[in-house]
Amino acid sequence: MKFFAIFFASFLTLLIRLPTRLAAQTKPNIVLILADDLGYGDVGVYGQQKIKTPHIDALAKEGLRFTRFYCGTAVCAPSRSSLLTGQHTGHTPIRGNIGVKPEGQWPLPGNTVTIATLLKSAGYSTGCFGKWGLGFIGTSGDPLKQGFDRFYGYNCQTLAHDYFPDHLWNNEQRVELSNTHEKQTIYSAQLIHEQAMQFIRQHQRQPFFLLLAYTLPHAALQLPKDDTLYNYYKKLFNEKPVPVAEHWNGKGYEPQAYPHAAYAAMVGKLDAYVGEVQQQLKVLGLDKNTMILFASDNGPHREGGNDPAFFNSNGGLRGIKRDLYEGGIRSPFIAWWPGTIQAGTQSNQVGAFWDLLPTFAALAGIGMPANNDGISMLPTLLARGKQQQHDHLYWEFHEQNGKQAVLFKNWKGIRLNVSTNSSAPIELYDLEKDPAETVNVAAQHPDIVKEIDRFMKQDHVETPDFPLLEKAKKNH
Repeated sequence: MKFFAIFFASFLTLLIRLPTRLAAQTKPNIVLILADDLGYGDVGVYGQQKIKTPHIDALAKEGLRFTRFYCGTAVCAPSRSSLLTGQHTGHTPIRGNIGVKPEGQWPLPGNTVTIATLLKSAGYSTGCFGKWGLGFIGTSGDPLKQGFDRFYGYNCQTLAHDYFPDHLWNNEQRVELSNTHEKQTIYSAQLIHEQAMQFIRQHQRQPFFLLLAYTLPHAALQLPKDDTLYNYYKKLFNEKPVPVAEHWNGKGYEPQAYPHAAYAAMVGKLDAYVGEVQQQLKVLGLDKNTMILFASDNGPHREGGNDPAFFNSNGGLRGIKRDLYEGGIRSPFIAWWPGTIQAGTQSNQVGAFWDLLPTFAALAGIGMPANNDGISMLPTLLARGKQQQHDHLYWEFHEQNGKQAVLFKNWKGIRLNVSTNSSAPIELYDLEKDPAETVNVAAQHPDIVKEIDRFMKQDHVETPDFPLLEKAKKNH
C-alpha cells in the first residue's frame, strides 16, 4: 500500500507540473511586421480607397484592429528605439536620426535592454530582417549586440532609401550585390523578405521572435522592372508623368515619373509579403501558436515625389511624417493569433510602441526592466483580465526646432519650437470632438494646458547625445 501511495503522489505531482512543462514548450512565436512610413489611412481596413491591401485587410478580419495606437515618434530611428526599449522618446536612448561614418546611425548603448534581449533570455530565437538604423556593425548598437541572433538587411537607414543597393548586411558580413547605376536587378525588399521566410522555416521547431522591418513604402519610389502591380496602377490612375530628378544616390528611375502608381504598388508589394508570411505559418502548422502584429514606424512621407494627400494616407488626420499631430504618429495596428485573439474585433484601447516590450514579456512569462514606460496590452489582446490604462502618453521630436506632445484623456497638447523656447505656447485639441486637430482650444482650458505642461517637463530627461531643451537655454 505504501508503494502505491508513493506512486500515486508522484503521479499527481507529474500531472500538476505537466501543464507548466507544456507551456514552456509551446511559448508563442511572435512576428512583428513594421512597415516604413505607411500612413494610418494607407490600408483598406483603415479607409484606403485607391490602394488594394487584401492580405492586411484579411489579417484584421481574422484578428483585432486597433484605432488608437501610436508610434514611438514621427521619424524612423527614435521611433524604433522606443519600440525596442519600451521607453518613450523622453527616455529612450536614441531620439533622432544622427548619421555616423562609415555608415549607419548613432548606436544604442551597450547596456540597453531590448525586446530581443528579453525574449532571447526566455529561450526565443531572435531575428531582425529589413532596416536597423540603431548602430553600425561592431558598435554597441550592432543588432547582434542588442539581442538578435540573426540580422539581414540595411544597417543604415539612409542607404535604405535605395531599393537597388550595392550591399546589404548578413550579421557582420557585408553582402555585395551586383546592382549598378545602369543595371538594377536585385530588389532589396524581395531579398530581405526571402531571408525572413527562410528564418521562419529554420526555427519552426522552437519559439522565435521575428522583427520584419520592411523598408516599404519608404521613398525612393523604386520597383523591379516591369512590376505587375506598378503597371496595373499606372493604367488605373492614368497619371501624367512628372519630371524625374537625379536623386536618391543619383539614380533617376522611371516609377518616380509616376509617383502615384509607384507608391500604390509599393504598398501592394508590402501587402503581398504580409500575406506570404501568414500563409507560410499556416503551411508549417505554426499559425495557432504564432502572434502577428502589424504596425508602421511613423506617418506617411512626402519624399521622393510621393503625394500623401492623393491617397488620404493620414486617414483624414492632421499631419504626416515629422509632425506630432495625429497623422504623424498614429499607426495602423493589427493583432492576429487564430484561436486566441478573437477574429473580426476592434479596440479603441490607447497604446503605443513602448507597450510592446511589457506585452511580449508578459506573453513569455518573464519580468520587465525597471525603467520601462509601457503597460502590457495582453488583457486587450486576449480579451481576458483587466486592462491597465495609461495616465498619459508623451512624445518628443528633435528636428524642425524641436517639438513635444502629450495625450491626456481626450486632450492632445503640442508645443512647437521648444529648442528655441522651452516655454513656447502649447496648442490644445479635444480629440473627442476634433480628431483632425483643427481648432486650438488652449485659451478656453488653461487648467488642462498647465497639466500638459507639467507632463512635458516631467517626462523629458535631457541627454547630451540628443539635447532638446539645452538648446533653448543656450539661446536665452
